[in-house]
Amino acid sequence: MIPSDAELTENGLDTDTPRGRILLIACGALAREILDLKAANGWTHLDLTCLPAKYHLYPEKITDAVRATIAKHRDDYDDFFVVYADCGTGGGLQAACDELGVKMVAGPHCYSFFEGNAAFAAKMDEEFTSFYLTDFLVRQFDAFIIKPMGLDRHPELRDMYFGNYEKLVYQAQTDDPELTEKARKCADRLGLKFERRLTGYGDLTEALKAL
Repeated sequence: MIPSDAELTENGLDTDTPRGRILLIACGALAREILDLKAANGWTHLDLTCLPAKYHLYPEKITDAVRATIAKHRDDYDDFFVVYADCGTGGGLQAACDELGVKMVAGPHCYSFFEGNAAFAAKMDEEFTSFYLTDFLVRQFDAFIIKPMGLDRHPELRDMYFGNYEKLVYQAQTDDPELTEKARKCADRLGLKFERRLTGYGDLTEALKAL
């Protein structure tokens, strides 16, 4: 059973008793997508463990947590794959993976690899005023956006935080009308135009398929 979004945010996901040859070390915000891909493709050689999704808010914790997870499971697996992009580590995560001989997902962040890194890079100049949400972040909008920024207590800060943004881009991994409507309300709450893109899993599928 997949843990709740709140559980994935705070605690991540522990791997079961090792069965596969490769351990995926991922952000808790990607757990549902990875488990769906595993089930759809029969990737029984892949096991999954997730760090707390709240590390999105504290990216300085990601690299050390990945190191610790690899050390913990080093004797249990033939290889590891890190399902994080740079995600605000300033190149630190890539350097650690290179040192440990471990590969990771390419790209600056999940918004890029969900869109497709090449497509995202091609739009950078015209989309620097866009604010992005994924399925997980739509579901956890209050936990990741509203409360950490203090907007639940001081809604007047909205213009200070988002005054230079023009639109909210919802990168939809699934075709879910309820999530789309919630994403639209998120855009309204931030005073931004709304755009939905059905990206699916983007480059994540190919990255995992290659393992």
